[in-house]
Amino acid sequence: MAPTGGVSGPLQFYCTAGRGLEPFLTEEVRLKLAASDVSSMTGKVFFTTSAPIRAVVGLRSAERLFLLLEKRAPPSGILSSGQAGRLIQESIVADHSQWTHGLRLWRSLRRSLGEPDTDTSIPRRGQKRKQQEGECSDRDNSQKGQDPESMGSTVSEEAYSLPQTPYLVEDDPNTSHSLPVTFRVSCHCSGPVARRFSSQDLGRLIGSTISKQLCWRVDLRAPDLEVNVHLSDDRCVTGLPLLRLPLAHRSYIRTTGLRSTVAWAMASVAEIKPGSLVLDPMCGVGAVLLEAAKEYQNAFFVGTDIDESQLMKASENVQFAQLSDSIELMRSSVNAISLPPCSVDAVVCDVPFGRKFGSRADAAASLPAAVKEMERVLRVNGVLVLLLSPQLSVLLGKTLSSRPPVENLRDKPEGTPTPPLLSLQLCSSHRVGLGATDAIIHKYRKGPPPHQ
Repeated sequence: MAPTGGVSGPLQFYCTAGRGLEPFLTEEVRLKLAASDVSSMTGKVFFTTSAPIRAVVGLRSAERLFLLLEKRAPPSGILSSGQAGRLIQESIVADHSQWTHGLRLWRSLRRSLGEPDTDTSIPRRGQKRKQQEGECSDRDNSQKGQDPESMGSTVSEEAYSLPQTPYLVEDDPNTSHSLPVTFRVSCHCSGPVARRFSSQDLGRLIGSTISKQLCWRVDLRAPDLEVNVHLSDDRCVTGLPLLRLPLAHRSYIRTTGLRSTVAWAMASVAEIKPGSLVLDPMCGVGAVLLEAAKEYQNAFFVGTDIDESQLMKASENVQFAQLSDSIELMRSSVNAISLPPCSVDAVVCDVPFGRKFGSRADAAASLPAAVKEMERVLRVNGVLVLLLSPQLSVLLGKTLSSRPPVENLRDKPEGTPTPPLLSLQLCSSHRVGLGATDAIIHKYRKGPPPHQ
């Protein structure tokens, strides 16, 4: 199975992931893409797959998708900044054929995705011929072992602020120069290397090397491609982004709410099956419902909220996404959900961090009652997924830990009131990032009443 027509065999990719979402993305690429060589580091997941590229860009827990050019260990040992800089420069473009092959794959994949090969505003062959001829001369001198800089062609800091004209030739598979050659470098440093180099300084070093070795031209404003380099104390990763927009961008959402990747992650742990009835009792603009309904198209979803304006936005989102047959919305308080007991298979809820309750104190006071009502409508063995602030997470944990042991209630006469939240058992917790703040995804399962 080939990723695209004209590209055969498995390809190496990596995706960036939001804080704490790496385990979700790792599992998704394994399940959906039958990926191999799956590994992760903070903020990134690497994998190899032969799946069609359309399946790859369908990943829901990823932020951005890159074609992997190289992943290697950075220079080791005690080196001066100058020595480390030279070694980094040499290692980035050590193998010209690898870059040529990678860029050809990049073009093929982008064409299959309907992405443009190059920016149409950039001059093409036949325009500014004298400048192109001069660039070709620089390339020839470089191939003979002469430094283009000594021939009057320089890549300086000025080159990173002024667009330059690319050198383009026909798309001939036998020539290494049939690829886009205007570029910019996006560099990120972390760990000890960040104490030696700023991202800007390292980007200039790498950009200068690429320009000299491959005869590409720097263009910050409208480059053909962006070279992404992440250098840490244990890894140097080089890749090319495949899409103009992030994978996390959802074209079917009109009004955004909760970050789409986090909403998808919540739905992914809810054990939604064909025919399941899923409730979001504080649905807001419907972010969780939309992600769940897109992913699980044979289930049915109900969203409730007390705020009429939020429900209106949710309704607009549902219609815009063409999911009216899968999602029903109605006004209802989370403390009095308009559904009978044990009627839904899963409850998935982004619990507001005080906004809808009025304050953090109100949220803390209202949380136990709200969760008790969610427990009421959830069937036995059903799943409850909550997104909570760290503060509310601690509060709910204390509430659950203060429950009497189940065995102390099993011999009670039938009809004895069940303590709140007694049947909810914590299955897992995942800390995730929401921009400047963090939140925690909790998964609970509802067990049988004590007398059973």
